[in-house]
Amino acid sequence: MDHYYHAPDLGRFSEIGQDAPELWEKFSAWYTGVFAEGALSEREKALIALAVAHAVQCPYCIDAFTQESLEKGSDLEQMTEAVHVAAAIRGGASLVHGVQMRNRAKQLGM
Repeated sequence: MDHYYHAPDLGRFSEIGQDAPELWEKFSAWYTGVFAEGALSEREKALIALAVAHAVQCPYCIDAFTQESLEKGSDLEQMTEAVHVAAAIRGGASLVHGVQMRNRAKQLGM
């Protein structure tokens, strides 16, 4: 069965910089800096990234940050909890936009 996403493509990520190497270098430096130890640990950043990966539904990111989270010392319980946080925020964002729907319905006199 053929799929749109192919796991081996994650390893080809840097190819995106072949035709714009200066931009790729800037992105890579920024990306590396974002995930460096700072006020948050590398482990915490990996968990945040794992949660965001689920919220934006990026299978490549899910694969990468599952591995990264495990390598940085997170366990499956912590990773699952991070995914639930992402789901709660995503669900809440959908629900709170219901207020916009209610406002528009009121404007339309319904």
